[in-house]
Amino acid sequence: MRNLAQTVLPFKVEATEELLTANAGLTLFGEFIRGLGLNRWLATEMPKPGSARGYEASAFVTPLVLMLTAGGRSLEDLRTIKNDTALNHVLKQDALPSTDAVGDWLRRTGVGAGLDGLDRINRRAVATRIRQIGIQAHTLDGDASQIVAEKEAAQYTYKGEQGYMPMIGHLAEAGVVIYDEFLEGNTAPATKNLEFIQACEARLPQGHRIAHVRLDSAGYQAEIFNYCEDTGKTFAIGGRLNAPTLQAIAAIPDAAWKTYADCAVAETVHSMDDTKKAFRLIVVKYPRQAELFDDAPKYHVIASNRVESTADTLIWYRQRGQVSENGIKELKIGFGMERLPCGQFAANAAFFRIGVIAHNLFVLFKHSALGEGWQRHQVATVRWRLFHLPGKLVRHAGAWVLKIAQHSLEMFRSIRARSFAHAAALPGT
Repeated sequence: MRNLAQTVLPFKVEATEELLTANAGLTLFGEFIRGLGLNRWLATEMPKPGSARGYEASAFVTPLVLMLTAGGRSLEDLRTIKNDTALNHVLKQDALPSTDAVGDWLRRTGVGAGLDGLDRINRRAVATRIRQIGIQAHTLDGDASQIVAEKEAAQYTYKGEQGYMPMIGHLAEAGVVIYDEFLEGNTAPATKNLEFIQACEARLPQGHRIAHVRLDSAGYQAEIFNYCEDTGKTFAIGGRLNAPTLQAIAAIPDAAWKTYADCAVAETVHSMDDTKKAFRLIVVKYPRQAELFDDAPKYHVIASNRVESTADTLIWYRQRGQVSENGIKELKIGFGMERLPCGQFAANAAFFRIGVIAHNLFVLFKHSALGEGWQRHQVATVRWRLFHLPGKLVRHAGAWVLKIAQHSLEMFRSIRARSFAHAAALPGT
């Protein structure tokens, strides 16, 4: 009895020299981005290493993309990718830099031409995705999002926490981030919103345009309204309950309100001092539970120039929550961007942009390589059902063979076939 291990269940744990992986499904994503041309994009767009012995940009970016897509949340999690010998054999990743080297590379990239190079790589991914959906007029959902980061150099946000305030632009129909602008935490969300819209549009391929704009109240600015009118864009933008807006609401006659179960809706025509044209002001009135000193209703207002019913404009504006707010949640929680690894602003800017690229590559993977029913899933579900399936890599007849469970074999084969077909259909292949 003394020789028996002191364990709850009667099984043993022993080491093996076999090449095992807990990320067999991640090989499918790695193969897809290789066929997509990520390594070629990196070689074309990113600065070359400083010496003949230095790593190419692909040695840094590709493992980071794989790590973030697989659920890693810090540079230390790169060790899991580096130690997965089976995964690296399959994906032909022969030499991976240390975590310290990755941190140094991020710092160099964030202050040099590398950040612009990453921007161009993201533009390539976005262009590939929007070719799939076959439209040229796009809806832009823009929003600023706080990232809490207790770094010594991080500034305090308007919410009173240290961190950063990146602006993020989503293309609603394509489901991808067209552009990110990494900003200090003390940058007001309303800062340079017009320039951000223009930057997003400038990153679209030739022949494509931003046709519709949805923003929260940070975008309630006369210059944005005028720009949309001048360039033929429709918009729906959250309003501000300032004195002129409250006066306009007070002037709405009682008969104009349409009552629903949880709110009442009406609209009026409004303008600002510097707007060239008047716009619709849609007002949603919510009853407030009676309080001791204040039982006044709560209002939410939306400015718009769309030509449709009040209800349709309200529904369209609220779709912004599904696209922008849920998209930011997927980027921050799904791809680990709610936690930034470095103490330097520039390094975190580069890391965040790689997170955006990983997000967009995953969207491409879902819509190009996965079958029906997968497109609605977030990355966490795909990890559980596909990426983290186990596998064993063996050598047979001079070739590497990835062995997986029988019930997953047909799924793997069909995903690989769709990946190959997608790669073969790309321009220039």
